[in-house]
Amino acid sequence: MRRWPIGLGLWFVLLATAEFGCLVAVWRFFVRSTHGQLLDTVALAGNWIGQARINGVVDTILNTVSVVSLVGATAAIGFIALIRRRVAVAFGAILLIAGASVTTQVLKRLIERPQLGVDVERAAAGNSLPSGHATIAMAVAIAFLLVLPPRVRGAGAVVGACGAAIVGIATLSAGWHRPSDVAAAFLVVGVWANLAGLFILFAQRRHGDVVYGPRNRYAVTVLALAGLVLLAGAAVAMKLTDQVLTTPTDQLSRNRLLTAYGGGALGIAGVAGLVVAAVLATAHRLVPQAVPFGVEAKAGVSSTVD
Repeated sequence: MRRWPIGLGLWFVLLATAEFGCLVAVWRFFVRSTHGQLLDTVALAGNWIGQARINGVVDTILNTVSVVSLVGATAAIGFIALIRRRVAVAFGAILLIAGASVTTQVLKRLIERPQLGVDVERAAAGNSLPSGHATIAMAVAIAFLLVLPPRVRGAGAVVGACGAAIVGIATLSAGWHRPSDVAAAFLVVGVWANLAGLFILFAQRRHGDVVYGPRNRYAVTVLALAGLVLLAGAAVAMKLTDQVLTTPTDQLSRNRLLTAYGGGALGIAGVAGLVVAAVLATAHRLVPQAVPFGVEAKAGVSSTVD
């Protein structure tokens, strides 16, 4: 019987609570307040800068994120976990993707965006928080992180964070979503990643002497530091945008719009880096690298050795 890792379980609960708190804060500020709506609107208004040059790339990126691609990615993730005989991890990864995707769609319909006289042209569209495309991209990235072998997990996490950030920024560039929509989507996935971690932890509670993989300290450090630096850049851009919030967006200079748009992109990338770093920091304690033959079988889970 594996000793119950209470500390790790509490960490998942604490982190899920913190990310949920951040999600609520994003909703209250960027959706419920005039100040937040103005910042989002100015950032979105700058998406036309350079759009003609990258429009084809943006369309390609967004078109790859669909229900069909989600099903295919989920199947691939489950297959990788099963051939490595990590059944608990397979179910946890699927729980993460399904839970985050459903939660995003439910929140998008439940949340009401008050009409505060900001972005009147899009007022009829209603609420757009959280972003479905960003949710899918981040959920798939983290699920892949969990099923990858330890030796490539760090590199996979960096690639996944970059990929999710690119998809999120693409939704901003296409005019589909505001920066807060994407940040909220990443936080939804972060909460579900911790819930999936608790599930995997509970499912593997009967493991005996298992071998867990090495820490990905370098990748965690890179992602965390990059996330913090990017968020600091976003904060500076927001501060500069604050100076011109009373000016109609169609009267703002190109530089002001670019600053706001760039700040939104930095914020998206920063949140992506921190959410993935938080998962990667504990993945080595959650996913077994090697399990003695028969141990998982007794617990209702297959076993293997990498």
